Amino acid sequence: MDEQQKTSSIVSSSKKYEYDVFLSFRGEDTRKTFTSYLDKALNKEKIKTFIDDRLEKGDEISTTLIKAIENSRISIVIFSKNYASSKWCLNELTKIMDCKRVQEQIVMPVFYDIDPSHVRNQTEAYKDAFEKHKEDSRCEQWRNDLNKAANIAGWDSRNR
Repeated sequence: MDEQQKTSSIVSSSKKYEYDVFLSFRGEDTRKTFTSYLDKALNKEKIKTFIDDRLEKGDEISTTLIKAIENSRISIVIFSKNYASSKWCLNELTKIMDCKRVQEQIVMPVFYDIDPSHVRNQTEAYKDAFEKHKEDSRCEQWRNDLNKAANIAGWDSRNR
């Protein structure tokens, strides 16, 4: 079975989801580049995506976003240099990892121009981001979720 057949069989499951794929990303890093191209390519293949381009940003995840994550069969998390600097992204990741655990949502990490070990161990830019978050009570949860997500087999954009 080739990659396209695997993706098609994953997307067509018995439970009806509102979205096939939820895209989690740091807008300033990848919205106009990798993420927009990925979204267009998925839509071209009739894979329904959720992308947060019309939501108001803040520190807390909106109800709309929570429902979109819960109603997606797959979450693609695009880790980039500044992903961990956003509490919004980290809260999104926590919800995604919860859905992975509770409803067996498929999580596919993409490491966009960043070493997966930086995500896994929160080094380099991720270490700097956590210095700014150190007073936040959710810090330990975010660290655990980053570690778990980075341990999932994914794609590294640096290995073209």
